[in-house]
Amino acid sequence: MGIGVSIFLLALGAILAFAVEFDTSGIDIDTVGIILMVVGALGLMLSLLFWSSFSPYNRRERTVVSERDREVL
Repeated sequence: MGIGVSIFLLALGAILAFAVEFDTSGIDIDTVGIILMVVGALGLMLSLLFWSSFSPYNRRERTVVSERDREVL
């Protein structure tokens, strides 16, 4: 789930939870809205954590020297 989908789920959940006044039998629209907001928030946090691992500010340069390369030096 990307950042855009997460923000969409947050917005849709907020609309369902706070702006829609509709009574149905068998399903609670407020609960569905809260669930969508929680899923959207979790998806947003996971997306940000995933993309921060590819950030250029978090890169470290590593040099690997094998035993065969040491003999040449």
